[in-house]
Amino acid sequence: MNGNALPVLRILGVDPGLRVTGFGLIERSGNQLGYIASGSIRTEAAASLPKRLGTIHASLQQLVAEYRPDQAAVEIVFVNINPQSTLLLGQARGAAITALVSAGVEVAEYTALQVKQAVVGNGHAEKTQVQHMVRRLLALPSEPNPDAADALACAITHAHGGQGLGPLASRGLHVRNGRLIVSK
Repeated sequence: MNGNALPVLRILGVDPGLRVTGFGLIERSGNQLGYIASGSIRTEAAASLPKRLGTIHASLQQLVAEYRPDQAAVEIVFVNINPQSTLLLGQARGAAITALVSAGVEVAEYTALQVKQAVVGNGHAEKTQVQHMVRRLLALPSEPNPDAADALACAITHAHGGQGLGPLASRGLHVRNGRLIVSK
């Protein structure tokens, strides 16, 4: 290995959900981010809760085996008005974290507010703004679906150390009044 080569860190982002769990895999080399893969894990609504949790767990273990991430970033569950929904979401999150930890992947956790702040510059950004910024930051040909975009945003947040805008300004990207501004 060349002594000047930057280490590559492969990060798997996970946006847990009982119905749909988004995933996104990126690589970071220095300040450069690269897209690897993204998508959604869908569970059958008619299946029992244990089967749905098993689908999330097994699918994430398969992704870890295939892509071999160094670290993972998982979105923290927010408290819903409906306690039953919050409980179910927490169980989906638990299945995801268990799959990652049992495969030996280090897991970091971020709130939706932290992710939106780090990627968009506004902790109360809309999903479409997150999708747009993820597309820009990873130079994707089109915007990823909302669940995959949230997972990729979580991975990007982790890649940037989980703090604010980080290196976005060096790429000519700034956020003003919650809107993305591209410097010329």
